[in-house]
Amino acid sequence: MPKSGRSRPVRGAGRTSSRLIGPAWDAPSPFAAPLAPYAASDATSRGRRYAEPAHPYRSAFQRDRDRVLHSGAFRRLVYKTQVFVNHEGDLYRTRLTHSLEVAQIGRTVAGRLGLNQDLVEAICLAHDLGHTPFGHSGQDALNHCMRPWGGFEHNLQSLRVVEELEERYLAFPGLNLTFETREGILKHCAPGNAAGLGELGERFIARRQPGLEAQLANLADEIAYNNHDVDDGLRAGLLTVEELAAVGLFRRHHAGVRRLRARPGRRVLIHEIVRRMINEVVTDLVATSLHNLAAAAPGSIEDVRVRARPLVGFSTRIAAEHRELKAFLRHGLYRHERVLAMNRQARHVIGALFGLFMDDARAMPAAQAARAARQARRYGAAARARVVADYIAGMTDRYAVAAYRRLVDPRLDW
Repeated sequence: MPKSGRSRPVRGAGRTSSRLIGPAWDAPSPFAAPLAPYAASDATSRGRRYAEPAHPYRSAFQRDRDRVLHSGAFRRLVYKTQVFVNHEGDLYRTRLTHSLEVAQIGRTVAGRLGLNQDLVEAICLAHDLGHTPFGHSGQDALNHCMRPWGGFEHNLQSLRVVEELEERYLAFPGLNLTFETREGILKHCAPGNAAGLGELGERFIARRQPGLEAQLANLADEIAYNNHDVDDGLRAGLLTVEELAAVGLFRRHHAGVRRLRARPGRRVLIHEIVRRMINEVVTDLVATSLHNLAAAAPGSIEDVRVRARPLVGFSTRIAAEHRELKAFLRHGLYRHERVLAMNRQARHVIGALFGLFMDDARAMPAAQAARAARQARRYGAAARARVVADYIAGMTDRYAVAAYRRLVDPRLDW
């Protein structure tokens, strides 16, 4: 029999309700594909933080996915940087298009491995909800600003968004997602932060693994950003086909396309190479993971969690080639002077806004200003700083630029 979780109050319900687990909790969809014994399922779910009645025709993880899709944080991803600031061009990937591409890869592999596709999709769509404006440079800037008060991790912020910051329900704060979706969102976590997260943080302390769906979502993210950053880098003219030919994975598929009798134009050539790269890496991920699962023969998701190493992964050769591509992009694209100049501008904007709001919370909208004042009275400066970080992290690129021009310097040339 599954163990009961801790009880938590359902706000507005008038009484404490146990966290329900099992087939009566959220009924599996009658249209769902058969799941492997090691997959996450409604019957073995660790449940939600706040008990809710089951839905008549949607599973727990379908509901998680739908809640993410309807959240304000998800909509804002359309104007958040992946590599290039949103106004740099309409065809570059944003956090939203990246998340959709991650979900597509994740669902495809999950179906082949017998995993829960709805859970994988929910994790993939939610994994970047806590990302700042201006991509990784924005995260670095906000982490620097927050250093005296515990720093800033975008994975933790994504968790904070779904647990606290989204305000859509009368009965509970956040989106009240299942443990399994929240487990997948939290890909990385410093040990010091993990200690305060209860059961979500235990695996980081014990060096154990999350469920297979979470493992898969992590690798689907890597596949998507590695290969699609190649496409965006070439589109922007910051990378060349000749430079990328030094990378084994790209070189092999470039040579294969060039051997064809047809002579495609540059854009078709690039799309064909990237498509073939993704196909090879995903196919290898499926084959290697199936081999690992057959060898380990886990009987349940808990058998997966107690392992020291993940079971979803690449072969040795593809893993090495993926690392080579990642290293190339780090030096050739992410450290390109044009990207670095954009990053310097982003750090300046975020640093200036953070300092302004810390000096005078009334510069924020009324709701955030009131929350900052309330938190400061109860818990001190660190809590006030966290409210400021929440507000800035939730900004889109263009909102942050507009706020800087309105509150700091209207002459900002960006």
